[in-house]
Amino acid sequence: MVKEFRVATGKSPELTPEGTFEIVNKIKNRPYYKEKIPGGDPRNPLGDRWIGLNVNGTMGTTYAIHGNSNKNSIGKYVSAGCIRMYNDEIHWLFEQVPLHTMAIITTSSLSFETIAQNHGYAVGVQSYDGKLVVNGKEAQLKQDLIMVDSRIYIPLRACFELLGGTVEWNAGTQTVTVYTGIRKITHKALSGKAVVNGKTVNITASRFQGNSLMLPLRNMSEISGYSVVWDGASNTVNLTTGK
Repeated sequence: MVKEFRVATGKSPELTPEGTFEIVNKIKNRPYYKEKIPGGDPRNPLGDRWIGLNVNGTMGTTYAIHGNSNKNSIGKYVSAGCIRMYNDEIHWLFEQVPLHTMAIITTSSLSFETIAQNHGYAVGVQSYDGKLVVNGKEAQLKQDLIMVDSRIYIPLRACFELLGGTVEWNAGTQTVTVYTGIRKITHKALSGKAVVNGKTVNITASRFQGNSLMLPLRNMSEISGYSVVWDGASNTVNLTTGK
């Protein structure tokens, strides 16, 4: 599990739908059409982030995970069916969750890990038994790729060096600096941020596996500009510089 959030849901149990729903849109500053409140207005009960869910064919227009205009409503049963979050937390989630992610909404006394397992997700740290292909050639690494809660992690140093980057490690500050192409990337180990050419980018927190700092596969693409593609059919991770 990466993070846990306090939320608000429907005024009555039947208002918030339960099931597995696809995230089909992500909107910043969505207007509140019912009361004609513009997007971004502090009075807007949707806040300024909307993660739309396709519930019963509504295609993200009716149900969503979104922000709020009253932080005191979080943790209560107050909405018309949507899931409300604190605004700073929905900002983080908005950047982390890609379109077409499946969201599970359920009322349960089970742990999050058990709920995930019951829906077919791998939980905990596991070895990744697929292949890593770098610029068209299969790579052999001293440190294996791993899967953590169904998310693939790759060894940061080894992958950047295979792609021609230079990696520097500061043990005192637990900070890694990567030079690749025109990019300078700085990241403090275990944090959820990276700085790319002076601009802060939110990422899923890195982690150590043995002595190797591991980075989520999806974030590798976001901070490096490289093409990072996972082919589920062949169970292969493809990294390319695009040259």
